[in-house]
Amino acid sequence: MSTNASYHHGNLPRTIISAALDAIAESGPSALSLRDLARQAGVSHAAPAHHFGDRAGLLTAVAVQGFGLLADALAEAQRQTGDFLEVGVAYVDFAVGHPAHFAVMFRPELYRADDPELIAAKARAGESLYRGAAPFAASESGADSQEAALAAWSLVHGFATLWLSGNLPAGLPADPGQAARGLASALFSGRG
Repeated sequence: MSTNASYHHGNLPRTIISAALDAIAESGPSALSLRDLARQAGVSHAAPAHHFGDRAGLLTAVAVQGFGLLADALAEAQRQTGDFLEVGVAYVDFAVGHPAHFAVMFRPELYRADDPELIAAKARAGESLYRGAAPFAASESGADSQEAALAAWSLVHGFATLWLSGNLPAGLPADPGQAARGLASALFSGRG
């Protein structure tokens, strides 16, 4: 009974998001059910809808949280090292450490892509990524920092996706950050 009382003090949305992340990690975002989450949380089936509206609203909250966490991780890597390679490693580490968030964040058909909080969180994450890409803008190739950031993002996002799906060849280091660092170093040695 005391856990239900805490829901009246603002903990229910956090509890529902946490349960959603567990369900997504287990079965993927397509299998997510508000009724099942309500049952797991021990609340009425209307409680999640009260806070999130519908499944898309809940997945929007998951994506907002994920982009916020990603932005924090990227900014911290940039702040600590100033090395864009480490920002890329932080991206991979985020994806591997938060696979349920990652499974939702880049699937705009699952959530409300026009949500203002989501737009702000995505922009913040993008700024953290793009800020570090400036040293990779190669004047001789005509690449600008946006192109460089897109290339770097494609590398780390693709690597993270392949890692999470188990589609990388054997023989890589067991630590995904170490493996990503080696891959990125091979392409970007001597820059950033």
